[in-house]
Amino acid sequence: MIRMLVASTLLVIGVGLIVISSLGLIRLPDVYNRMNAVAKSGSLGLICVLLAVLLLLPGPRTVLVGLVAIGLQLVSAPVGGYALARAAYRAGSPLTDSTRYDELGGRVPAVRRRAGRG
Repeated sequence: MIRMLVASTLLVIGVGLIVISSLGLIRLPDVYNRMNAVAKSGSLGLICVLLAVLLLLPGPRTVLVGLVAIGLQLVSAPVGGYALARAAYRAGSPLTDSTRYDELGGRVPAVRRRAGRG
């Protein structure tokens, strides 16, 4: 009974975080804020859902697969978010007007476009 209650709570929290992440993807002003919302709350929501699955379906294979998936999510989400933000910055995606300062201004070179490409 307690296990079901904890798993249900984790599922609700996880789904709520994923919904918040999707709303942030729609509502936030620029690409950098959107990536931040998706990388953080989306990955935390997925981890909560995976933990709930581990509680609902206990077993050695489920635990192994769940823990590997959680570990990969913890490693790949921040690195992927950073790589996408860097690519967006180098491609010249504008910052929102509410950004107070640009720490990378002049330090990261823009992408050179080859002739024949847009």
